[in-house]
Amino acid sequence: MGEGERFQLGTVGALTLSVVSSVSIVICNKALISSLGFNFATTLTSWHLLVTFCSLHVALRMKLFEHKPFERNAVMGFGILNGISIGLLNLSLGFNSVGFYQMTKLAIIPCTVLLETLFLAKKFSRSIQLSLLILLLGVGIATITDVQLNALGSILSLLAIVTTCVAQIMTNTIQKKFKVSSTQLLYQSCPYQAGTLLISGPFLDQFLTNQNVFAFNYTTQVLVFIILSCMISVSVNFSTFLVIGKTSPVTYQVLGHLKTCLVLAFGYSLLHDPFNWRNILGIMVALVGMIVYSYFCTRESQKKTNEAILPSSQGKEGESDPLITTGNGNDVVIDTIAQKAPGWDTNKDLHA
Repeated sequence: MGEGERFQLGTVGALTLSVVSSVSIVICNKALISSLGFNFATTLTSWHLLVTFCSLHVALRMKLFEHKPFERNAVMGFGILNGISIGLLNLSLGFNSVGFYQMTKLAIIPCTVLLETLFLAKKFSRSIQLSLLILLLGVGIATITDVQLNALGSILSLLAIVTTCVAQIMTNTIQKKFKVSSTQLLYQSCPYQAGTLLISGPFLDQFLTNQNVFAFNYTTQVLVFIILSCMISVSVNFSTFLVIGKTSPVTYQVLGHLKTCLVLAFGYSLLHDPFNWRNILGIMVALVGMIVYSYFCTRESQKKTNEAILPSSQGKEGESDPLITTGNGNDVVIDTIAQKAPGWDTNKDLHA
């Protein structure tokens, strides 16, 4: 098996791990938040990151990967920014309608494309742009219901979009600049992300839910689901870094919307969530967009691989990396749990 084939096989494995673990944690968190009333999403996310760091530290002790320190200010800023983006996404959900929150998540892709075009000089072909438009249209049809605007909610959503996009793009830049692997970056950034959310999480959750995380009644069932959620989160966070390390920020967002469609389908089949023709139509359109996106990205990647035979083309950056790609980049979005406070819609997407 050639090096390119092994790389593609590894990418398929990373994508599969990411989808399976993410959908699993969404179902687990939905049961924890919706059924058991544990509405402290930001605090739970901080526990996820803390358990991930501890797991990676054990792996480091077992010499499963090598620790590679690099500029402390860079990793600290990156980790804190990721923590802030998670908090802002939860605030955006708390101060906006479900529909507007879904629009916020959809806006991350065009914002990422815009930032990469303006500041990194990346080019996205019309075919890629069209496939992304089809994808966003499908997810919008499937998930956006009511759209209610308010000034504070709009500002929080804008800040959430910008911080999320910048954090994703920063990871790509950091990995290339300091030549660190996705595992090394996750290990070093986790303490700062976890610390940011451990400090702010209880206050943010109390502000959004009017409940105190320390006064919650932790039954055996709640503790089991929390432990299960934290265990799955290790796979989620690791696969996130792994996937984006092999693709790109835009591709990861495309994969994220695939997870959204799967969550809607699993929610209907397993949890008997409401499902209508708009959900079915939206999922079908979104899947068409994903297939078209992957096709054009793969075709363009193969074209660039052939051109890479020329020395002058070896250092060129790809457009938007495909779901199965021969390129190398990195980015991170720590999957967030969309918070459902009392009185909020029970069908809010739990973005794990």
